Amino acid sequence: MKKPQLMGILNVTPDSFSDGGSFFDARSIHRQAERLLADGADLIDIGGESTRPFAQPVTADEELRRVISAIEAVRSLSAAIPISIDTTKAIVARAALAAGATIINDISALRHDPEMISAARSFDGPMIIMHMQGTPGDMQLAPQYSDVVAEICTFFQERTTWMQAQGIRRERIILDPGIGFGKTLEHNLAILRNISAFKALGFPVLIGHSRKSFLGKLGLPMEERDWATALVSAFCAQQNADILRVHDVAKTAAALRLTEVLEPQTA
Repeated sequence: MKKPQLMGILNVTPDSFSDGGSFFDARSIHRQAERLLADGADLIDIGGESTRPFAQPVTADEELRRVISAIEAVRSLSAAIPISIDTTKAIVARAALAAGATIINDISALRHDPEMISAARSFDGPMIIMHMQGTPGDMQLAPQYSDVVAEICTFFQERTTWMQAQGIRRERIILDPGIGFGKTLEHNLAILRNISAFKALGFPVLIGHSRKSFLGKLGLPMEERDWATALVSAFCAQQNADILRVHDVAKTAAALRLTEVLEPQTA
């Protein structure tokens, strides 16, 4: 098993689905950043706009007010840790990069803001693009696919071809199939069972499954989802997922260590 990188989530929003309002002032942001680093996060993902189902968008000014101070707080703790900015707005991405972010994580796969491709060309770091059917405001109304895995792969082939034609080197691109973003429980399970199909496209794959509602549909209340997230993380690691985006880094790291120890030894 190749050990995946752990991306710790730092949502600086009042309304994210599991931790909204938890890290919304300077002290709590700093404390959570310290915890993520101490628990072994390899990257930290900072978002200032909730993308939960039926979430309402916020202005760029409000998003900037939330994320820039968080980026500065993380950067004050570590000069080296990669920081991704979770945004669909080019103006936010540019300001975040100037403040110390090193990765753009765009859930719209550069479709929301026509200027995002220019922001992508303005630096040379990783670009995470995600598959989403619809928008956060309507994505869970009635998601439908003939073949969810095949359709996501086709989407990624189209977007990565376009990005490369726009001057983005393929080595910079990371794929996120978008667990919970316009998908039913069955769609999410199909994605998790078929990570190898996304890996076959030739790009690193990020899985963002942490605490999501599909776990609730499997009978797990919110307060029990971190261990479930950790178990799913181990399953994803066995399929060679490259990055796991999680809220509780410590539990996921423990699950990965146990999985590694229990792997059969080759002669």
